[in-house]
Amino acid sequence: MGEHMDGYGNVLVIGSAGVGKSTLIEKVLGSSATQRSVRGHGRIAVYESLSIPFRVIDAGDIGGACLSRRAGSKAVKRWSKDNALDGNSDNDINVIWYCVEGKSRKLIRQQIADISRATSLWYSVPIIVVLTKSYSQLEREDNVQLVWDACSRRRRLRRNVRAVIPVVADTYQLSDTNFVSPEGIPQLIEATNEAMPEGIKAVGADIAAFPLKRRRAVARSIVAASTAAGIAVGAIPIPISDALILTPIETNEVNALATLYGIGKGSASKKLLTTVLEVGTVSTAARTAISALKAIPGLNIGASALNAVIAGSIVAGMGEGTIRIFERIYQGEHTIDDVEWAQKALESHLSREFVEKATGAIAKASGSEVSNVTGKEQRKALAKLLTKALLSGAMSAEDASGRMA
Repeated sequence: MGEHMDGYGNVLVIGSAGVGKSTLIEKVLGSSATQRSVRGHGRIAVYESLSIPFRVIDAGDIGGACLSRRAGSKAVKRWSKDNALDGNSDNDINVIWYCVEGKSRKLIRQQIADISRATSLWYSVPIIVVLTKSYSQLEREDNVQLVWDACSRRRRLRRNVRAVIPVVADTYQLSDTNFVSPEGIPQLIEATNEAMPEGIKAVGADIAAFPLKRRRAVARSIVAASTAAGIAVGAIPIPISDALILTPIETNEVNALATLYGIGKGSASKKLLTTVLEVGTVSTAARTAISALKAIPGLNIGASALNAVIAGSIVAGMGEGTIRIFERIYQGEHTIDDVEWAQKALESHLSREFVEKATGAIAKASGSEVSNVTGKEQRKALAKLLTKALLSGAMSAEDASGRMA
């Protein structure tokens, strides 16, 4: 990628140190994005990716202390001026992301007060408030309202703030079997594009493709975390005779994917989700898959590790099949009423192709990478192995590692 990509909008990221800006930028643009420091402007890092229709500019701790805020703001202004002198037409700041830590509820009002000061040099630029680290679902709605209430008291913010979006940029692990799924990244991309000036804004199929790519990457991270949870449950020394033991994990996995792909909460959606879960837990397809995996000969791993890898395989296979179904619904190829199609599609996915992939993964699990470690380290190695083996079918291996296709 060259020094400058023409036709891109510019998003300035503002927020105090530790608020999660770096993680947010990586998850929006993907791990394949380039980063460059701007000559003469040591505070500024510019991030670009061919897969997203805007570049992201991080000028350090603009939202923090007064001196830091002034230095960062001046650096961005110099960057814009020098871009213009170099003949680059896209040198203006078009949208501002102001990052506020969602888990620090008591500090939200103060952070909103900082927005006005931090953005004072960009009098009419649209602002999107990003509530980072919004791990508590119960508090999200209240925090969004708290931000809107605080902005309504300030005339410029009342005019410029276009959206308030809670975001969990990366999987947040609560325990071996429980986690908070990533949320909000596709919505942030869509809101950012909508706030861009005409002429820069991506339209039609182009913008539809950008959030879809990020949904794919986020979906894979959800399935990877669920797979690790399945492995932890499977390592408990009780027989894995069917997938019922995995029901809580698969329920969380399917619900998180449904939220990601905009599957609603009505009766039709509930019927679809119930059908998907039944296929992955109590159906003949699930029991047949488990029996086939248990019958693999010549494995050099103990019973606990075998149980763990079988459980993780079922959760991973269930997740990948669910992604395929939800993505086709998201793209309009099917609807949430096509329950029979969804059932057959998932049953087919859990049949021979899945068993062959899982068989290969389990065979590799008897190698030294897994068999030479125990406990938590062994579960980590198993999760890595299964993620690589089972989450690379419908999409690229790059997606499986959380990158953009």
